Amino acid sequence: MANTILTSGVRANLLTLQQTTAEQGVIQNRLATGKRVNSAIDNPVNFFTSLGLNDRANELKGLLDGISNGIQTITAASQGIDSITKLVQSLQSTIKQAQADAAANRPNKVGTADVLANATEVADTGGKSRKDIALDKRLGEGAAAARATATDTGHLIDTTTNTNMALTVSAGSTTYTVDLAATATVRDLVNEINKSGIATATVDDSGRLNVTGAGSNTLRVGVGAGTSAANARINASSATNQNALLGLAAADGDTAGAGIVSAGGNSTVRSNLIKQFNDLRDQIDKLAKDAGYNGKNLLDGDKLSIIFNEKTGANQSKLDIQGETLSAANLGVLTAVSGTALTGQFNIQDDTALNTAADTLTSALTSLRSISSTLGSNLSVVQTRQDFTKNLVNTLTTGADNLVLADSNEEGAKLLALNTRQQLSQTALSLASQADQGVLRLFG
Repeated sequence: MANTILTSGVRANLLTLQQTTAEQGVIQNRLATGKRVNSAIDNPVNFFTSLGLNDRANELKGLLDGISNGIQTITAASQGIDSITKLVQSLQSTIKQAQADAAANRPNKVGTADVLANATEVADTGGKSRKDIALDKRLGEGAAAARATATDTGHLIDTTTNTNMALTVSAGSTTYTVDLAATATVRDLVNEINKSGIATATVDDSGRLNVTGAGSNTLRVGVGAGTSAANARINASSATNQNALLGLAAADGDTAGAGIVSAGGNSTVRSNLIKQFNDLRDQIDKLAKDAGYNGKNLLDGDKLSIIFNEKTGANQSKLDIQGETLSAANLGVLTAVSGTALTGQFNIQDDTALNTAADTLTSALTSLRSISSTLGSNLSVVQTRQDFTKNLVNTLTTGADNLVLADSNEEGAKLLALNTRQQLSQTALSLASQADQGVLRLFG
């Protein structure tokens, strides 16, 4: 088949029309995809740079899920701490209720009447009160005991041979011992007992010595005399002490004696609080076990790792949070019982044990606040990194789009111009064809 020969004018217009059609195809593709760079052929630098930015943005988007889970895990632990704190505060309230019913559990002894001061001494001192006579009376003197007169305060113990005196106060495992001066008075004795922290002492209006334990343990108060300070201390805790001369019983200070015990027995109020206390204590363990999220529990010793960037090895940015095994036992909260306490228990009837329990709960609150502060700090870090990652993803995506996206307004204007240009090319091609047809008229 012979080749068809086109005139130069037709060929030129045809070429222009083909170029216009090709450009239209390119612009139509840009408008259809929204991108001016659809492959490496269009612009290798922009295409691969945009691809890299989008890849990193997608990796960071994947990490956002882990960061979000981390935030929820920390939040769950923090909420657990808040609830446990309320339980500990309720335990404190229970202890305070038990402490408010202390009178029945405290050992108390009222001395024998007319021992420290009697009616004769009131008359001999010109009407001085029995309380003042008793308080001013000296404990020891180098002679037999002598009553108070208008010129002498009197004394109680013969220290002719046993020139040294001592006081011993004990309750439970606590003992307070002090040497007494030869010139010490009953007032000095009262002050020393009060100083012990184990018991309190007063002299009532009848001139009797009153001794009350600071706790509910058996109380022993003994005054001794001996040839040396050491012997006086030994005598104070023996059956031959000087207590009878103070209106107390020898057994009140004798370590082998009965001591001063509580007459009230166990407090019913305290006994009724045992179950309430132990139920609250058990809830601490249960609540801590339930404070997990998505299989991670920072209150059960789990470790949480939150990754913040897409890198590996030494370049990886992450936060490791080591949880704590939180329980009533770890907080030092013991189980309440009434009576003899075994390991892990405390006697709710014992004032000293109650004071220790109250201090333990205060320390527990301090520990909980410390844990809560740590969790709050970690949560702040993770939330900050979450916001940063979201902003960075947006920056990367925007940057990638700027490299490859098409300007629809510009491309639309170009397509309109090409359509006009195509119409003109078609008209020019038609005119060129008409010029060729003019030759045929010469043969008509």
